[in-house]
Amino acid sequence: MARQKSISDQDIHAHLLALLAESGEKALSFGALSQRCGLAPATLAQRFGSVDAMIRAALLAEWSRLQFAVAESEADAVLSSKGAQALLKRLPCPSPAVLALSLRDPEVVQAAQDWRAKVEAALAMRKGGGSKGREAAALIFAAWQGRQIWEAAGGKSFRLADMLKAIG
Repeated sequence: MARQKSISDQDIHAHLLALLAESGEKALSFGALSQRCGLAPATLAQRFGSVDAMIRAALLAEWSRLQFAVAESEADAVLSSKGAQALLKRLPCPSPAVLALSLRDPEVVQAAQDWRAKVEAALAMRKGGGSKGREAAALIFAAWQGRQIWEAAGGKSFRLADMLKAIG
């Protein structure tokens, strides 16, 4: 009979992503995560099999969390340009480190692409739909992501509201 988990996978994933944000990819090991979450390295190894499998599980869980956040935010954002801005303000954004690590595994890449498609579809609906709405959504998404990435490197370059006004 399997023992009950004292710490959930979700909590371990949160610790792993925090460690990634603080110390970078090179810090992701069973030992480093063990110090952070309190489980023995052997327990983590038994649960996930390898460091790569542990990272993969955390990334897939993060993309799943981000997908759920889109669904929640969509329900509250009206179908207008202001709704597009409100949607983006509510959405959590993947960190640059999560994006970089996500490009290594086809299933994780697919999860990231699915999230992007869902965000762009939600934006397109708020920009009137059709091909013009999809084009505007792709531009808005790219600008939003670029702003998020560079903001992490030191400063805001533009306001989302100004960008949304500029593209109509």
